[in-house]
Amino acid sequence: MSSAGVEISELKPADYQRWDAFVDACPGATFCHRAGWQTVIERAFGHRTHFLMATRGDRIEGVLPLARMRSMLFGDQLVSLPFCVYGGIAADSDAAASALDRAAQERAAELGVDHLEYRNLAPWHTDWPTKELYVTFRKPLEPDVEANMQAIPRKQRRMVRQGMKAGLASRFDDDVDRFFRIYAQNVHRMGTPVFSKHYFQVLRDVFGEDCRILAVHQGDEPVASVMTFYFRDEVMPYYGAGMPLARDVAGYDFLYWELMRRGCEAGYRVFDYGRSKKGTGSYSFKKNWGFEPQPLYYEFQLHQGDKVPDNNPLNPKYQRAIRMWQRLPLAVANVLGPRIVRNLG
Repeated sequence: MSSAGVEISELKPADYQRWDAFVDACPGATFCHRAGWQTVIERAFGHRTHFLMATRGDRIEGVLPLARMRSMLFGDQLVSLPFCVYGGIAADSDAAASALDRAAQERAAELGVDHLEYRNLAPWHTDWPTKELYVTFRKPLEPDVEANMQAIPRKQRRMVRQGMKAGLASRFDDDVDRFFRIYAQNVHRMGTPVFSKHYFQVLRDVFGEDCRILAVHQGDEPVASVMTFYFRDEVMPYYGAGMPLARDVAGYDFLYWELMRRGCEAGYRVFDYGRSKKGTGSYSFKKNWGFEPQPLYYEFQLHQGDKVPDNNPLNPKYQRAIRMWQRLPLAVANVLGPRIVRNLG
């Protein structure tokens, strides 16, 4: 395809380096636009990807990572980007953005999917149906550690100090097995299907030092852990979990403070607390840290489907399934969970 001299093609491994160079330089791009997600989604979940690249001559002017998820339970979707909080078109020219948008819509029609979904930080198609469920929490980091501590509201700051008094300590521990043991138990208590351990290992393998695990301990006792992405000058905690002990010793508060402190000392300037659903505990937790919610614009172009999907745990129709899942033995849940969650995205 071409438009005003712009050519649209699909990403190939030989293009990874220049794709990522464009993403690093493009203000509208995020960690979720990186080329490595193509490998992650295909290797960890087996989904077909359609990472579209807009070029003019040898120069990339825009990218749009897409993946197709097909499921008997959850439908047929073309999404930018599943398993990511952000996505959509990242371009530095109107011609590239328009060409990518048109190519994605044509690809969705050709595939016969139920819908095409963009996960945007800003509105793109105001005439498309949207899902107003999610917000994100982003805030600049102060250059001084103590200034960041003082920026935390007093009540939450007291919780961080409570964790310190409890003798908690943090360290980077990139052992996926240890992280997964905490994560799997945590999501099982919540009644949520767990990702496979393989998925977390693929993230580490693909993104390397830009994907680290920070762990908190009380002596030799594991308390909490978070897998975090690093992009440009941003710290982005992504998958966090804790043991029951974490609530007793302010483990979560201490964990995220340590991540913030370490990020500040390493020269990072933005803390991205990530996505939360409105009205949930994680939403309130992040607000208590002084972060203001920013709306996420999840836009849907309906094709074969007739309504926006509602596949999330807050949907009342899933409450019985959640209670049943919580009663499953952990070992059984760890086997069945990845088969379900691979199609939820």
